[in-house]
Amino acid sequence: MSGVISLGVGEPDFVTPWHIREACIYSLEKGYTMYTSNYGLPQLREAIAQDIYKNYKVKYEPKNEVLVTVGVSEAMDLALRAVLDSGDEALIPEPCFVSYSPSTVLAGGVPVAIPTTLENEFRVTAAQIENAITPKTKVLILSYPNNPTGATITREELVEIAKVVEKHDLIVISDEIYDKLTYEGCHTCFSSLSGMRDRTILLNGFSKAYAMTGWRIGYAAGHHEIIAAMTKIHQYAMLCAPVMAQMAALEALTNGEEEMRRMVEHYDRRRRLVLKGFAEIGLDCFEPKGAFYAFPSIKKTGLTSAEFAERLLKEAKVAVVPGDVFGANGEGHIRCSYAASVENLSEAIERIGKFLKNIT
Repeated sequence: MSGVISLGVGEPDFVTPWHIREACIYSLEKGYTMYTSNYGLPQLREAIAQDIYKNYKVKYEPKNEVLVTVGVSEAMDLALRAVLDSGDEALIPEPCFVSYSPSTVLAGGVPVAIPTTLENEFRVTAAQIENAITPKTKVLILSYPNNPTGATITREELVEIAKVVEKHDLIVISDEIYDKLTYEGCHTCFSSLSGMRDRTILLNGFSKAYAMTGWRIGYAAGHHEIIAAMTKIHQYAMLCAPVMAQMAALEALTNGEEEMRRMVEHYDRRRRLVLKGFAEIGLDCFEPKGAFYAFPSIKKTGLTSAEFAERLLKEAKVAVVPGDVFGANGEGHIRCSYAASVENLSEAIERIGKFLKNIT
């Protein structure tokens, strides 16, 4: 369909910074076209470990506690397959990224949704987690800043969750792909909390902060026994991540902070633009404090999320994602990515405003 403004895909509208692309080109010119270690390039693992320590003061041994993966999605799949036995339960706060529940099922586990609400700013609580635990519970998946809501969580709340995790001997898979896209307060790495380092499988990557979605480079960091188990699966499923993409990721970590911060500043300005625009057209929206998504409520229209999204596409040529695809309690919302140009965001808001007037 021509003329559509897409606020759908969670992908930066920035091209990967030139110096990162150049590092890839140069690696090809130098003949880097071979396999790497299953774990990934040693120098990249070293840089990842240094970056985690610089930001969160958590030490990981690059040799056997860091695994480079084909995106964070592969890291999540490997983590679940490595730690879940058939019938084990994984607690998943929702709304959440679409792959968590299916990946749990594919690993032989049972996904258990924990609904989060607008009233609590889409943050899961320690009490909710404890109430959901059964003798079969093994894993808790956390993802803050959150996709699709843009919610963040405080260190104090995570400390209370950590107490429950320790009490019930759980493993935490912490997807922190949006850690650098935190606009208010400071992000807390879950493995940095007391007693949580060896209970946590820390997942992160380069797609969002460095505009490297198509490069498919992520990583997992954790206790060496868990990382070894994940690597056994990885070596037969993927062997290794592409070497030229690993070289680009190394450049991103080594010299990419300035460009990364510039992009984050742009996202923050767009965040404020979208919130102001939604308020002006009468679309109720929770204030996202991380990632690059807004999750407005469309309940007052009387349409389901799917109906609203389909009609908005056909009648106003704006693409958004129905909220219920991120979990049942996402119904009544739509996800709008503001990783788009200011011009497209402004035009999209105007179109949505006209659409709302036509249906009410």
